[in-house]
Formats: sequence, structure tokens, C-alpha cells
Amino acid sequence: MRVAVTGAAGFLGLNVVNALLEQGDNVLAIDRVPFPDKAVESVLVDVLDEDAMTAALDGIEVVHHLVAVISLRQEDPVAEKVNVHGVGAVARASLAAGVRRMVNCGSLASFDYEKGATVDEGSARSTDPALPVYHRSKYGGEVELRKVIDAGLDAVICNPTGIYGPLDHPQRLSRMNQSLLDAALGKLPASVPSKFDMVDARDVAAGFLLAAEKGRTGHNYLIGGHRYDLFDAQVRAAELAGRRGPRIRIPLRVLETVAPLVDPVARRFGSESFAPAALENISMSPVVDRTKAGAELGYEPRATEETLRDLVAFFAASGLLRPVAVS
Repeated sequence: MRVAVTGAAGFLGLNVVNALLEQGDNVLAIDRVPFPDKAVESVLVDVLDEDAMTAALDGIEVVHHLVAVISLRQEDPVAEKVNVHGVGAVARASLAAGVRRMVNCGSLASFDYEKGATVDEGSARSTDPALPVYHRSKYGGEVELRKVIDAGLDAVICNPTGIYGPLDHPQRLSRMNQSLLDAALGKLPASVPSKFDMVDARDVAAGFLLAAEKGRTGHNYLIGGHRYDLFDAQVRAAELAGRRGPRIRIPLRVLETVAPLVDPVARRFGSESFAPAALENISMSPVVDRTKAGAELGYEPRATEETLRDLVAFFAASGLLRPVAVS
């Protein structure tokens, strides 16, 4: 089958392309930068260029649209444009090119939730103007997609939770993978205890492929993993590498107190770690009900321990980490 992946050179893109290749599909990698594996056909297209995207999708049966700008700012015009209008452009291009099915990468962030709440596909959506731009724009992209579904496009939406694990770019790891590498290197003496629904990137890719095959047109599917304390995950990553992980648990209220003072300085150095949305992610992570994806798609994520072991092995194989023998 001829399948296209937008955002193919990104973290999730690597995993989706790899999963498609493993099942024998003919893959077209679409991005603004070349795909790292020269054996994979690659084309450089801006998702906002609807005409170029339509041409690129000629002869494609399924397209997985993964392009997004992850921003922890309250307002970000680029994130708004790519996450909302980019989805609409790719959807219209897919319809014009005769694509059989589009799988759109949404986000857990597109659901509006309160601390400790349980989220499923019927939960409230991120329409409150007070929410960070990423939350609002990811839902806005779904709104644009549904306009094209109403016009005849067959599309489904997958909403992953907190993605981590291999495969990743060794020189530009995702935020969560970087924090686990820092712990595995013994460079993280302190951290903030906070529970997240953490999902292996390989499982997200598998969920996308299942959605392409079995998902119902216009439906959302939460592609989650297991609720786990990031502090404990960092400790375990360090243990697997033979090192000592974080020992000091920093109360969230301490971060919330210093954030207004530290955030402007951190922004100058390109860090969003103290942005309001970053603290919101730490404090407001919900319980995710992935029953629908299991029942309708046959989706089931692997155990957290397996992902952490594989991730530490990936760090070592990539030259990022030299494990220490545990006595």
C-alpha cells in the first residue's frame, strides 16, 4: 500500500514510518527537512502549501498527518497557523488527491480537563480562551478537519498522551526522553513528582496503523499508555543504567512560586520549562480512559518497564550513555 506521512522526520514520524515499513507498505516521507533514512522516498513540502501537498499526495491511499508545532506559550502565531490551518490544508489536499483515508494526529491536550479528572473521547474540548495555545490549536485543527470530513473525506483522529521511548533523534531528544536521559546519566539530583499517562512512541505508531484500518470515520481515539510518576520513571531509568537517580522531590508549589521570576530569564535561553503551560502539564495530568481504542481498534500498549528498558538500551546504542555495571 502507498502511504504518506507528514512530519515524517519528527520523533513520532520516525516511529510511524518504521511501523509502516515493517508491515510492508510503500512509504512517502513528507516534511520540510529530508528524512534521515535515504532509502525512504522523501519530498520537501510545507503543509500550508495546499497545491504542493495535493501534488505530493497523488496516488497515495492513506496519509498520516503528524505535523504540529508544540508550544508552551499562551499565544504563538506559528503554532496557531500550523496546528489549525495546516490540518485543514492537508485534509483538503487529501480529498482533492483522492486519498482513501487520512489519520490525523491530535493530542490529549485538545481535551479540557480538571486535575485528576478522567478523560475519554466524550469529554469537554479545549475551547476556553484561557487555555494555552497548543491546547486550543490542536482542537482547532480537529474543527478544520471535520469541515472536510463533511465534504466527503474519510478521516479519523488519534489523540496520543505523553509520548516517550525509542526511536528518537539522538541529538534532539523529546522533552520527556531528555529528562530520562539526564536521569540515566546521573545528572538529575532533584525532580518534581507528577503522574502522567506515558505511552511508548512505538505503541502510538501501532495505534495509528490500527486506526487507519479499523477506525470509524470522524471518530476520536485516545492512544494512551499507563499512568506513571515521572519521578519514579527517572529513578528507574537511572537504575537501569547503573546510576543513582533523583533523590529530592521538589514540591510543585515551590515551582509555582518561583516560575513568574524564572520564566522570563529561561525564555531568553530558549527554555519553556517554567511557562504556565509547562506547570499546567505537571499539575493537571488527567486519568486517561483508552477503552474505546482497545475495544474498536484492538489497541493495547506495552508495559512501562519494557519501554524504560528499551529506551535506556537505545541511549546506549546511540552513544548517549555508557551503562555502569550494577554490583
